[in-house]
Amino acid sequence: VLEMRTLLEPLGAARAAQRRTEAHLKVLRGLVRLGQERARKGHSEDLRSLGGWFHETLAQACGSPSLTAVLTQLRHKIAWMYAVEPPVSPVECWAEHGAIVDAVARGDGERARALTALHAERATGAHRLRFSVAGERVRTSQHAVNMSGLRH
Repeated sequence: VLEMRTLLEPLGAARAAQRRTEAHLKVLRGLVRLGQERARKGHSEDLRSLGGWFHETLAQACGSPSLTAVLTQLRHKIAWMYAVEPPVSPVECWAEHGAIVDAVARGDGERARALTALHAERATGAHRLRFSVAGERVRTSQHAVNMSGLRH
């Protein structure tokens, strides 16, 4: 799931650079300003929510309802499956968000893709699978499929 995120978020950012609206840019810039301010002041309690809104808005800016839906589903599944450690440097994390928005605003899809890939890759290291009380890993809701009855 994390690998899918590292592949699809950069695609969404590249598309956002070509398809975003001024409203998307206004929201993204506002979130970055707020996130950077909160990170500088050490108000980390709001940063996770702000980061979620940032990534949701960036996904919406890609102009593809299908890709937006997949990215949203991935974020929800990741939140369910993984505990996420706060970034070592929230200021640096929000600087990365700002650089992504700058690339999107300039219409530079390749730079937006590269910056988002780097950002997603860095964030992946902060994810740890959740464990149940009994110490077992979280199971997915998917059940094994009985393939023996299939005919080819």
